[in-house]
Amino acid sequence: MTAFLTEEFLLNTETARRLYHRFAEPMPIIDYHCHLSPQEIFEDRHYDNLAQLFLGENGFGDHYKWRLMRANGVPEELVTGKGPDRERFQAFAEMLPKAIGNPMVHWTHLELKRYFGWEGFLSGETAQEIWDLANEKLKTMGVRDMIRMSKVELLCTTDDPADDLAWHRRIAEDESFEVKVLPAWRPERVIYLEKPDFADYLAKLGAVSGVRITDLASLKEALKIRLAYFAERGCRVSDHGMDAIPFADLAKIDPEAVLQKAMRGEAVTEEERKAYQFEILRFLGREYARLGWMMQLHYGPMRNVNSRMYEAVGADAGFDCMGAVGSPQEAARFLDSLEQTGELPKTVLYSLNPADTPVLIALAQSFQSGMPGKIQLGAAWWFNDTFEGMSSQLKTLAEGGLLGNFIGMLTDSRSFLSYTRHEYFRRLLCRIIGQWVEEGMYPNDDKILGEIIEGICVKNVRRYL
Repeated sequence: MTAFLTEEFLLNTETARRLYHRFAEPMPIIDYHCHLSPQEIFEDRHYDNLAQLFLGENGFGDHYKWRLMRANGVPEELVTGKGPDRERFQAFAEMLPKAIGNPMVHWTHLELKRYFGWEGFLSGETAQEIWDLANEKLKTMGVRDMIRMSKVELLCTTDDPADDLAWHRRIAEDESFEVKVLPAWRPERVIYLEKPDFADYLAKLGAVSGVRITDLASLKEALKIRLAYFAERGCRVSDHGMDAIPFADLAKIDPEAVLQKAMRGEAVTEEERKAYQFEILRFLGREYARLGWMMQLHYGPMRNVNSRMYEAVGADAGFDCMGAVGSPQEAARFLDSLEQTGELPKTVLYSLNPADTPVLIALAQSFQSGMPGKIQLGAAWWFNDTFEGMSSQLKTLAEGGLLGNFIGMLTDSRSFLSYTRHEYFRRLLCRIIGQWVEEGMYPNDDKILGEIIEGICVKNVRRYL
């Protein structure tokens, strides 16, 4: 019997163990997409207790954990931060043993082990022990310590085009913190013109860019100004969270007319919305190509499906789910609309539905040119960053593309402890490759294997950015 979560965790062959400890384990981390707060990084926030760090507070936190707590019947006030912190942590601890087979068991114990040195198993009975241990360490451990302990080289936050990026500037000027913290461009509020605050947002965007936005031309001018502002502050990454990658026949629907309707506060149809989104996203894609940025396209969730709880708690609180949305044909036509003029940027494609994985791999292969892995399949995302989800994604990518060019893992997280997910991913990567070597499916050549593993862990994305 193998003990739980030893230093050989997930490494089921001698080759896997050798590859992980020699090549993957020493590598730093480049987290090219996360939701960490640059203000908290600059201020080196010290959390008051483990519940705040582990579960979040005031409706903002780890919705992975929240969903499991709700599934165990935990009252909402203990889930999203209104109840006493000690009771919240107790409720999480009592739930966790039931999560057998769920990666939350592994993530949680990797976090407790790596950041607090705890070797036990969290349950209702052991909750007080780890509560006392962690809270004592948190008195002298800030978020910068957590980032350093994780060997992070670079992280990219998620930032609105209207953001002044003041916290990023302050971090860059702080010589006491060596980790690069760069902004990432996330223009969702420009894309979703059906939202009730769309016109107000355009006024805000116009004010910070110095452009009075009255039409598509002035909107694009304002966006170009803000893109330049972000680029000057080190941004090289964009990200789009979308229902689907859009394509529309603009000969049938004029996106200018759609924009004018939305600015007047009038409702737009689904087809009108798609036409506007296609026009704006195509414009942004061309700008990304000009700037040399990476374009990330996340699609496939059904958002806020529980309307009662959405009204009570708000967005990004664990009431989204996997949807069978998005058209491969439209995604292909969108990419082709940029490729036709040689303006397709470096692009990373993510679908929340794992059934799309082979489709996206084949789609990416149809648009490769000019550099290794220009069009990438994104890391297994959200509901898919599990043992089976990541294993399946890696194997499918290896069969249909060039695994050796993969840019690897990202956290996509709001938690400063989530860097153990990189460890989890790296252990799985070495497990899979080690198995192939042990079964004679690939040569036992450490020079080649080391280059592949180090590339996927960090070197490929370092070159890609």
